Amino acid sequence: MQAVEKLQQSYRPGTFLISDNMAIGDEGKCGGGGSKEKGRKNGVCSDASAKPITENDVRRDDNSSDPENPQLPGWFAEYSPLWPGQAHFLKIEKVLFEGKSQYQHMMVLESTAYGKVFVLDGALQLTEKDECAYQEMITHLPLCSIPKPQKVLLIGGGDGGILREISRHSSVVHIDICEMDMMLIDVYREFFPEVAVGYEDPRVRLHIMDGSEFLKSAQGGTYDAIIVDAFDPIRPEHEIFGSPFFEMVVKALREGGVMCIQAESLWFPSLNLPQLIHTFRNIFKGSVNYAWAPVPAYPSGVIGFLLCSTEGPRVDFTRPVNPLNHHDAASSLGVAKEPPKFYNAEMHSASFCLPSFARDRL
Repeated sequence: MQAVEKLQQSYRPGTFLISDNMAIGDEGKCGGGGSKEKGRKNGVCSDASAKPITENDVRRDDNSSDPENPQLPGWFAEYSPLWPGQAHFLKIEKVLFEGKSQYQHMMVLESTAYGKVFVLDGALQLTEKDECAYQEMITHLPLCSIPKPQKVLLIGGGDGGILREISRHSSVVHIDICEMDMMLIDVYREFFPEVAVGYEDPRVRLHIMDGSEFLKSAQGGTYDAIIVDAFDPIRPEHEIFGSPFFEMVVKALREGGVMCIQAESLWFPSLNLPQLIHTFRNIFKGSVNYAWAPVPAYPSGVIGFLLCSTEGPRVDFTRPVNPLNHHDAASSLGVAKEPPKFYNAEMHSASFCLPSFARDRL
């Protein structure tokens, strides 16, 4: 609790901790601006300066009387235009933390079914129960697809879980991470230490800055792999398709280097994945593949990834050439406390198998 009090003092005004028997407060939308990890930002959240309301309410907003967006006392609710006509609810035991940085609004909730839950700008980002699936797959799908990666760049991923997974690869000698919001990192360190443990790896260099700005000054051909855990696929198409951001990614990668970015669920056709894949093929000039993995706490129960390689040695993402051996998985240079819970070579290859409707589209 002392560490949380220090967080309060460090980030005032606009940051506070709600006691365990209080709920999240008054009406209002939250400001944003930082990285939107896991990409889903369209839930409605309370303003961090709001006063506590009733003990049983966990969510309250200016749509609380809207029949299209019903609220249930004691439950966290998430809505999005990505999945119209449905909502995602989690029963909440208590609110552990609520705060607002200069970029975004954060909540840590204790849920009945998924343990501790992190919510960013109203959208569920991570749960204790199933965070392993997302973190392990977005990391090991690219890193196990190329031989002995040495230099890795992570854009976003402020929770530290992807860092934890990168650290399992003994060939890696240098890891850069760009995260704009130091408060987000501190909240994860306080409430999810088993995830944020990745920051303890001595190979990690943390840059508190925008990933695009970092890429502008990056030397060409520096990285074997770049993992992007910051883009929001709900943005208007013109902000992503053909974006100079990905051209900078290509420049920063070596020949035959790889990028992995979360691409949401194949059950949501509004994302227009075929167009995004076409764009990436034109930009990266190498292999482009879509993979997916089950993450029960996310809407539709799955999450997708797009993997791209630059010109050079051909990369077959469907076949791991750099297996995560038992020694790396178990010891992880003393950073990760347990072997991977989700990823293995069979899951790697299986993640690229698509149902017929998606195979025809993509």
